Amino acid sequence: MKPFSHLLQQAKHFYPDWSDAELLGPRAANRTELMATPDDRILSAMTWRIFCAGLKRSLVDGKWPAFEKAFFGFDPEKVSLMSDDHLDALMKNRDLIRHFGKIKATRINALMIHEVSQKQGSFGQFLADWPVEDTVVGLWAYLKKEGSQLGGNSGAYALRIVGRDSPVLTDDVVVALKAQGVVDKRPSAKRDLLLVQEAFNQWRSESGVDLCQISRLLARSIG
Repeated sequence: MKPFSHLLQQAKHFYPDWSDAELLGPRAANRTELMATPDDRILSAMTWRIFCAGLKRSLVDGKWPAFEKAFFGFDPEKVSLMSDDHLDALMKNRDLIRHFGKIKATRINALMIHEVSQKQGSFGQFLADWPVEDTVVGLWAYLKKEGSQLGGNSGAYALRIVGRDSPVLTDDVVVALKAQGVVDKRPSAKRDLLLVQEAFNQWRSESGVDLCQISRLLARSIG
């Protein structure tokens, strides 16, 4: 595995007119900002990401005001108490994207957020407290297990949207990780995700930049 400086050099080869800041992109939210993020905005972001999977973002964005209304502004406690009959009724709402699996996932994720908040004060606090060094293996696994439809890249994208530092394993990032000898295939098993986490932790230690920035740099290191 090459050092961080090599990744930066490779990216500059493909983007010679870009500054380091442009290659890395914005930093993640800091601890204070995460803790101040309301639970309803986190649930909204999760739900938006889940509905975007396989669809154009413009379609989801156009219907989002109706989603905010239908799901009580994404108040986790209220959404977690929605009955099956209520969810069935939403399937008749033409202003929504009527995908029952994703609608049902919203209630499951609301319950996850509400229960965590009852214990830790807020879900933002929970995200701020989770060690960044265990994001790829631990936090991603938690969201997948305790939530719904947050496996694959969906959980990572949801974290990125709310500002919690996280890489995203896009196709370009996976190609770059292969080129760096970190993995030899798309990582899905825990042992491979551990290798990815170790690599990101090493580059973060060398550079002092965020995981999300390293993720962007990896994608740009292959052109």
